[in-house]
Amino acid sequence: MSSNQVQALLGQLTLEEKAALCIGATPWQTVAVERLGLPHITVSDGPHGVRRAIDPTSLINESHPATCYPVAAALAATWDKELMFELGQALGDECRALDVDVLLGPGINIKRSPLCGRNFEYFSEDPVLAGELSARLIQGVQSKGIGTSLKHFAVNNQETRRFTVDAVVDERTLHEIYLTGFEIAVKQGQPWTVMCAYNSVNGYLCSEHTYLLTDILRERWGFEGFVVSDWGAVRDRLPSLRAGLDLQMPGPSPHGVRDVVEAVTSGALDEAVLNRTVERLLTIILRAQQTPKGGSINIESHHALARRIAAEAVVLLKNEGDLLPLTGDETVAAIGKAALTPVFQGGGSSHVKPTRVDAPLELLKERAEVHFVEGDNLKSDVNHTLITEAVSAARAADVAVLFIALPAQIESEGYDRRDLNLTPHQTALIQAVAAAQPRTIVVLNNGSAVNMRPWIDAVPAVVEAWLPGQAGAGAVMDVLYGVVNPSGRLAETFPLDLSDTPAYLNFPGEKDSVRYGEGIFVGYRGYEALDRAVLFPFGYGLSYTRFDYSHLRVSQPSFSVGETLTVSVDVTNTGARAGKEVVQVYVHDPVSRLRRPPKELKAFAKVALEPGETRTVSLTLDPRAFSYYDPTYSQWVAEAGEFEILVGSSSADIRLRQTVTLTSGTPLEPRLDVNSTFGDWLAHPRSAALVQPLRDLLLGNQNSLDSETLGSDTTAFFIDLPLTTLLGFQGQGSETTPKQFVEQLLEQLYSTKGQP
Repeated sequence: MSSNQVQALLGQLTLEEKAALCIGATPWQTVAVERLGLPHITVSDGPHGVRRAIDPTSLINESHPATCYPVAAALAATWDKELMFELGQALGDECRALDVDVLLGPGINIKRSPLCGRNFEYFSEDPVLAGELSARLIQGVQSKGIGTSLKHFAVNNQETRRFTVDAVVDERTLHEIYLTGFEIAVKQGQPWTVMCAYNSVNGYLCSEHTYLLTDILRERWGFEGFVVSDWGAVRDRLPSLRAGLDLQMPGPSPHGVRDVVEAVTSGALDEAVLNRTVERLLTIILRAQQTPKGGSINIESHHALARRIAAEAVVLLKNEGDLLPLTGDETVAAIGKAALTPVFQGGGSSHVKPTRVDAPLELLKERAEVHFVEGDNLKSDVNHTLITEAVSAARAADVAVLFIALPAQIESEGYDRRDLNLTPHQTALIQAVAAAQPRTIVVLNNGSAVNMRPWIDAVPAVVEAWLPGQAGAGAVMDVLYGVVNPSGRLAETFPLDLSDTPAYLNFPGEKDSVRYGEGIFVGYRGYEALDRAVLFPFGYGLSYTRFDYSHLRVSQPSFSVGETLTVSVDVTNTGARAGKEVVQVYVHDPVSRLRRPPKELKAFAKVALEPGETRTVSLTLDPRAFSYYDPTYSQWVAEAGEFEILVGSSSADIRLRQTVTLTSGTPLEPRLDVNSTFGDWLAHPRSAALVQPLRDLLLGNQNSLDSETLGSDTTAFFIDLPLTTLLGFQGQGSETTPKQFVEQLLEQLYSTKGQP
């Protein structure tokens, strides 16, 4: 499509048609303008499968079968960007087969608290990991001529009162934690659309948030697609249109169309604003028509891909005595209803109708002599009869495998979890079986962290399989029997206790306000800053082999602001099995003007190694890797000084480190305002002369403010006072108040430099 085509169509549309285009025709389709040959586009829920509604006029109805891939929590555990691209391509192919133009995903909201009921749909507690993986997924889908919708923009981190809650978050935290992942995905992936969230941010609905939708998304990041509302997120079409929200969903909404037409006719809405929105919509609608639709889903090959991804996502949390992998000679007690009826995806809008579903019990019987008992019926109340049967089966077998899944009533879109616990029955079951059978393996199906403290010490092997999609059972068997060497790594911290989580005191807020009081200290950033022990750290995961790190080097030990730095390390597989290691590069800033976390993930790579093989892994750190967001200047700032490069296999397992020096930082001039202290004025390179008379009066002949001078009680008192307060103490003349006098000084200071 060309700009000329878009302009030609725009010029032929009536005002009513333009207004109608900005609101859906049905819950899943845009408006078509038949007289101009302009078709609708069809969108479909995702992101781990295509939920194409059979009846597009109904909001809730049956969907066409499609491959159900592992959920985002599992995808993130692969730490594999190229695998995300491959998955994206498969999703794109299925969209084409099902006549879908835009897939609504991926979702990359930060896992602020493990209690968020929708965490299974999100990637990580770390914005770099979430952003990098989602960018490749977007690129994969869009390489097939299918659009994506990056969601939910922004600060959407809970289900409790998600339509009405106001997320109160400071500017630095907003940019460093909650916007960074979106920024990476937008700049690298260029999604066709971005979906706004339901909630408000700092008092403004996301659907009416000009700062987010226009100032940040379009002007700073260069987003070129259209912004779509989450379904039901628009309260008032006119302010949302002005803010930069292009498509209101779901449709239809006759009163919304009428409001837009009347506002343009009366002059309350500039038609140029409406035209701008229609241009964006037309651009994507025409682009979508270039992709041929139809054909069929390659069910077998996509099922095999789903199995491979699920296996890459499995995180081996514990393996005492090398209980795993199993040899195939053991008799197995398979315990748990989830072995028979697998729990493989989450509840809510992402629920996919699978093309087929593998059951763990069926596949387990292909490998071993198995005795199955229900053991866990996915209900909360402790059932002693089921536990007794499970204990008996475990004692009679060589090994017991417990299939433990969080019931849907605990974890789903629409509500948050009350705690991190398994059901009381599941906890009692694991404890009883582990006491009876020392060779017990627990396989977990869940979308986020769970409490394992009541039983973890008694169980020698724990396999985190997440919600692994329709082929997850085969993936688990591949890992249990060593066909696949587990290489998944946690994309979120598993805490010891809920009360240890950084957001504990603030989540989920009170009534319609939630304060992000932990600031930038989310996930591992917070646990490490608070020096709190965790159950399993961010980036953690075991393997059936071992990896050694050596020969860390950097492209240059000293570099200037704006330059990139290449970090290289040699990784060797010192074990007897082929395997994959995830190399993680963190940056630590020992001294900074604003407080920073002990370490932050800045780059990562997954590398496959044969036994005895050594490979060099090289990763590039861009200038952002050494920067923090400074709200005083509303920009990213890098300070000159030393930084530590930390390389390891998890946030808690740093193998190598090296110090580098940033020789020049971001050029900044200190900013002063009416609240600045006397010391701030003295330190400013251009303002010291303005307050020299006051300095001479208070500090006499002292020529410098060294540590000895500052140690003086009187001097320290003066230095820390706001200049307005100090002038008041000194009896500033009656013609102007101290505040007015300082405002005059500020006007002199910035008269030729612009506002501070």
